[in-house]
Amino acid sequence: MAVEIETVLVPVDGTSEAERAVEYAVAVAQRYDAGVHVLHVVGESVARGVQHGAIDADDVADDHQAFMDTVRGYANGVPVTQSVALGFSATKLTQHPVGVVLDTADEIGADFVVVPRESVREQPTAMLGKVAQYVLSYASQPVLSV
Repeated sequence: MAVEIETVLVPVDGTSEAERAVEYAVAVAQRYDAGVHVLHVVGESVARGVQHGAIDADDVADDHQAFMDTVRGYANGVPVTQSVALGFSATKLTQHPVGVVLDTADEIGADFVVVPRESVREQPTAMLGKVAQYVLSYASQPVLSV
């Protein structure tokens, strides 16, 4: 039975580990002639900083654009799409990064997920390494944790 992969989801949080996960996601996509969907998961501290004016939303958007420029450099012709989601919500207590990743995988019809395993805790955007084990345990798609 042949494995069919059309969409590879890679959640990112702006860390070097997330960038490495993108490299793996592109490699999987190239192997299966698939596309890559990059999900920018915005951490609680960044979301609150934007909400309270301590962080400029344009700076966050510029950071995402710079990250996507890097992704497109790796892509080598692989189609790349992107979306942004809040990892946490002050109004929706059940919203957390694991749920955001799993829900997005279902919503976009991802066939494969690549998640960064370790994040540098000193970085304010780092958070996905903490959820990799849960994504591995609960995703209905195959998951590669790097």
